[in-house]
Amino acid sequence: MSIRERLDRYLAGDFEGMAEFLDTQESPDTPREKVKNERKLLTEKLAESRQGQAVISAEKTVFTRLYRVVSVTCCIVLTLVMLYCIAHLPRYGYDNPRADEVVRRYVEDGLAETGAVNIVAGMILDYRAFDTLGESHVLFTALLCVTILLRIDTKNMRREFEDYYTVRRDHYYDTGRDAILRTIGLVVVPCIFVYGIYILLNGQVSPGGGFSGGAVMGAGLIIWSQARGFSHVDRLLTARRLNILTFAALAFYSLSKCYVFFMGANGFPNHIPKGIPGAILSGGLILPLDIAVGLVVTCTMYGFYSLFRRGAVGNA
Repeated sequence: MSIRERLDRYLAGDFEGMAEFLDTQESPDTPREKVKNERKLLTEKLAESRQGQAVISAEKTVFTRLYRVVSVTCCIVLTLVMLYCIAHLPRYGYDNPRADEVVRRYVEDGLAETGAVNIVAGMILDYRAFDTLGESHVLFTALLCVTILLRIDTKNMRREFEDYYTVRRDHYYDTGRDAILRTIGLVVVPCIFVYGIYILLNGQVSPGGGFSGGAVMGAGLIIWSQARGFSHVDRLLTARRLNILTFAALAFYSLSKCYVFFMGANGFPNHIPKGIPGAILSGGLILPLDIAVGLVVTCTMYGFYSLFRRGAVGNA
């Protein structure tokens, strides 16, 4: 259609200049009323979408303002609570006659009350066991967060053309094929695990315990995965087994200490023998708790390394 014909039709009222830009265009076989109705529906949908966007924008604005108000209020309330608690704390320093009561209790009565020769182990796994439980849960929560952020699977591929198996295969270099690393791993890794188990089991009688022993065993798993490849570690410690092991350790810690706290708070004996001070089987629950903490630290260290190295903890 020429420009002159378009102008004549426009002056006669039969031509709409924006018809070619609309999704619905008139054709010779289409009735004029049907085309007008479809165009009207499209116009209404466009108006509804714009109105919906305006509503969403208004909701975002309200939520942002409410979030800021609630955040500032919570911060102010928390600050006031902390200042109130600080104002009622005893004086700090040598001038306070009660400043050394806790230290004297640990040193003088720690062996009799906990059964542990290592006073530090008695503090963190008996007197302050609830604090150590929180630290263990912090490690487990950190592992969950890193898993959410770094795990590579079929549900979170970053690009549509990424192939899951290609990414898993090419994401890291398999150092297990290196003859030097394989030989060194066969010699060093067993020694590392024996040393880590020794530190773990002797935490109540000498320097060591769950955190240090777990760190050594976690380092052994990392070296073993480098020396023999991830496939060898995955046969023993799959993602499912790692999660179950970590959960079981934390659950045992929580239940056992809740039992002790409940019995002690109500003045009941817990009937857990403390053993002979200086022996491996001594300290009451300190040895089992050390083992639980060590397992959590070991799994967390290996989980961090595996996620950063290849984007997965192990085979499901």
